[in-house]
Amino acid sequence: MSNHSKLDLTVLSKELKLLIQLVKSKNELKDIDQLQNVDWRLFLDLVHHHRCQPIIYLKLKDMPQTIVPLEVIQALQQTYTKNTFKMLQLSGEMEQISKLFAENEIKTLFLKGPALAHHLYGDISLRTSKDLDVLVREKDLDKVDALLLASGYVKDGAAPILNERKWRSHHVEYVHPQKKIQIEIHWRLHNPPVNESSFNELWQRRRRSALTSSPVFFLGEEDLFLHLVVHGARHGWFRLRWLVDMDKVFQKKLDYQQVKVLMKKLGYAHLVGQAMILSSQLLNTSVNKELKATTEGSRQRKLAEKAYFYIHISKEFTYDPSYLISLKSNMQKVFYAMMLFYPRSWDARTLPLPKPLHFLYFPLRPFLWMGRKVKKLS
Repeated sequence: MSNHSKLDLTVLSKELKLLIQLVKSKNELKDIDQLQNVDWRLFLDLVHHHRCQPIIYLKLKDMPQTIVPLEVIQALQQTYTKNTFKMLQLSGEMEQISKLFAENEIKTLFLKGPALAHHLYGDISLRTSKDLDVLVREKDLDKVDALLLASGYVKDGAAPILNERKWRSHHVEYVHPQKKIQIEIHWRLHNPPVNESSFNELWQRRRRSALTSSPVFFLGEEDLFLHLVVHGARHGWFRLRWLVDMDKVFQKKLDYQQVKVLMKKLGYAHLVGQAMILSSQLLNTSVNKELKATTEGSRQRKLAEKAYFYIHISKEFTYDPSYLISLKSNMQKVFYAMMLFYPRSWDARTLPLPKPLHFLYFPLRPFLWMGRKVKKLS
């Protein structure tokens, strides 16, 4: 990797530097000065923002109170315990949903959540998850909807219009009011126009989780790697937890020839390069020589610098058209521009129209969009 692609680590706060040091897989906090004069309130805010509470708690829990204040350890312990119970609850629900869908001949692949935590960390308590993400075939969506509603789940969000689901979306959310569990049902891994393998291809390469007694399936190693790459890129890598996931993936036995084949087929090389630059420079992740070439282009470097901005300001990634467009190929940019004019469920909420008149949302969309912006600013 050339010196021209080095990230400027001097812009990081002392607290963020400490956090990054602690989440490194090969970390040994030898320099005790890193724990001196720390703004612990800011540090806890950063730990929460980057969703690294479990790892940080285990790294700091045995530190003397003269170095790390007791209230800091107690706050981390509280979130660690709460997350452990949440992950146990999600694990049980994941197994139940998998059995329910299998009994109804619905193939499912679980994305992230307890299955990912167990696979990458060996312990579900070491990663946080707020929901379950389940990939199914698009043809099974109506059956899935009926089963979840019958199980007490409620669909979240407005109903799509004009076949919006096919052109714009990739998942729908359900919430169980009593269990306080959220499920995202995916029929794609990512929003269009991102290229991705078909469900059948992913299913053929699936693996069974060792976490549960009943069968729970998740993505094959190479598919998981590329899924995490695209997911992180789409969100500007604004959470360090996603880079920690990447660091864990690199410690697995990846078939790099298979990765290169899929990467070339799907057009992910620049996204893989972005992820590898960030992970190697921030977490000291070893870059496999088979993929080192992906880190050497100017496009990858610029994408890494853009994402690095979101990491070091430690704020939620907000809708940034310029960044999202920079991730896309020329053909995808054309498709993306066309989709800006495609009606959304928000338009129906802004101006409800009877179904036979939904075609009017096409010419009305710019005005409805502008109206929402004006209302938001007022």
